[in-house]
Amino acid sequence: MTSAPSSPESPERQLPAAFLEMLADYPSLAGLPEALLSPPDVSVRLNAAKGAVPDAGADVVPWCPQGIYLTDRPAFTFDPALHQGLYYVQDASSMILDYVARRIAADKQPLRWLDACAAPGGKSTAILSALPDGSLLVANEIVRKRAAALMENLERWGFANVAVTSTDTEAFTRLPDFFDVVSVDAPCSGEGMMRKEAVAVSQWSPALVQQCAQLQREIVANVWQSLRPGGFLVYSTCTFNPDEDERNVAWIMQELGAESVDLGLDRLPGVVGAIEGRAHCARFLPGKVRGEGLFIAVLQKNGDSSDGNRRPKKSKKTAVKATKPLSDWLTGDFAILPDSFRAVPAHLAPAIMQLAQEVPLLTAGIDAAAAKGRDIIPSYALARAIDLNISVFHTAEVDYATAIAYLRGMPITVPDAPRGIILLTFRGRPLAFAKNIGTRANNLIPDNRLILSPHIPSTPPSIL
Repeated sequence: MTSAPSSPESPERQLPAAFLEMLADYPSLAGLPEALLSPPDVSVRLNAAKGAVPDAGADVVPWCPQGIYLTDRPAFTFDPALHQGLYYVQDASSMILDYVARRIAADKQPLRWLDACAAPGGKSTAILSALPDGSLLVANEIVRKRAAALMENLERWGFANVAVTSTDTEAFTRLPDFFDVVSVDAPCSGEGMMRKEAVAVSQWSPALVQQCAQLQREIVANVWQSLRPGGFLVYSTCTFNPDEDERNVAWIMQELGAESVDLGLDRLPGVVGAIEGRAHCARFLPGKVRGEGLFIAVLQKNGDSSDGNRRPKKSKKTAVKATKPLSDWLTGDFAILPDSFRAVPAHLAPAIMQLAQEVPLLTAGIDAAAAKGRDIIPSYALARAIDLNISVFHTAEVDYATAIAYLRGMPITVPDAPRGIILLTFRGRPLAFAKNIGTRANNLIPDNRLILSPHIPSTPPSIL
């Protein structure tokens, strides 16, 4: 049944009747129609690896120590700290991936983790921040345009232990037992986004729900083969209906031989459990938590782990040890992938090369440099890398106006700086590289990273 609005203008009338009928069947979902009409909270997750931590008294997300709620939504685009990768704008419910990753990695052993539906990158960056040293994250996105956004966000976050692929998940069947953990934030009917995105309301239908449920099973079945026995599957959606949620978890358990894992997610503040079945599931419901709708469950693949298929296979091409100048520009032991300036942690190079033999690789590690004639110059991405060796560069601190001018692609002036490549800093942290020619410093920012909007706010945003 549907709620009875008092007038044709009542917001409840905007939600599909069949959707409201579905909600009415489950007492745990009571109150959602009203909650979906309220303004969403604004939250960001800080990058602790770059020294960004919540201030004393910050309104911290209960399940993510680096997540904070904001009192309003500033013009994030015009905050240099965003471009420096000091924080990621993310809904608080999605920050549960930080909590899940830390629980799975509690023994601090390195993991290979596949984020199978990764764009735009919020969950991938959360996983990276939580993984133990020595781990590898493979972030996959089938849609190339969305994969470009994924690469940009991962570049900002600055971690080197990541590879980005863009392929149908069927390709991962060629890597049996390769991963310790696979997360599937599955394409869904988007019910949990109805208060943020009008299209989530306009496109919804019972047929779409069934179409999504089937696609979700296909994706899980594909990536399941790449998960080693004993490994973990993290399944999530941003929707409420059980067809895409609990019933798909039940299907995974019955058809693929998985066991439900209790990480205590449904005992977190405001979080509720499954609305049907016995699997350990967690639901983040607007009105009960300060975040959008999200469903999540963790499952474990039966069987004993074997490393037989995890040993790197021989490749026609091999990564080579980083040499100068890249070896000077980075701290740690890095290797360079063939035909590129992409620097990856040396111990991960064999696994990344094996991955590249089976799955189209868009990028990996840090795209650290570019060739300009006979010169090799540091890249825009390198300035965001956590492993950047700041000490080998001449640095020049810039003010807010200069930082924004640079990010808009304009030439800037850096007084008293030497000629040549200089590293610009903002509030003491790396911002970008520029080539100082004396009268001005030429901009080295790629066109696809420029701030295009000319509407600079009168008051600079300040999150940190």
